Amino acid sequence: MSDKIGFSLKKVTTEQFAIIESAFNEGEDVQFSVNAKYGINEKDKMVAVFVSPAFYQNKKPFLVLEIACHFKIDDDAWESFKNKENTKLTIPVGFIRHLIMLTVGTGRGVLHSKTENTPFNDFLMPTINVTEIVKSGVAFNLKSKA
Repeated sequence: MSDKIGFSLKKVTTEQFAIIESAFNEGEDVQFSVNAKYGINEKDKMVAVFVSPAFYQNKKPFLVLEIACHFKIDDDAWESFKNKENTKLTIPVGFIRHLIMLTVGTGRGVLHSKTENTPFNDFLMPTINVTEIVKSGVAFNLKSKA
């Protein structure tokens, strides 16, 4: 496999968004967390990256978002991700980190847009070290063996 992996962003979806005003208290400490998960569409050779940032106070979320970026992977790259038996697809760690970074950046924009003209627009997603989130490539079992 070459170092270049061809792909394109095909769709952005907002899976979840909520402002829970009753869980927010002005002046109290705020915590932040972010999670990532992934999915594939074998037929269309697509990878979906879901990023879920949340802001908390006292272990209760007051600002929640889940967005997904859906990436079309070029045929050659998709095939290179498969094992010899075509039973498993493994996305290399460097590439999945890149997709997460693109999704996190998109999430920042969605968060800004959804909270614009509210007091919650002051809560910005901090920079995120994706090497702490993703330690290895992501593997999927394939349904088809073609």
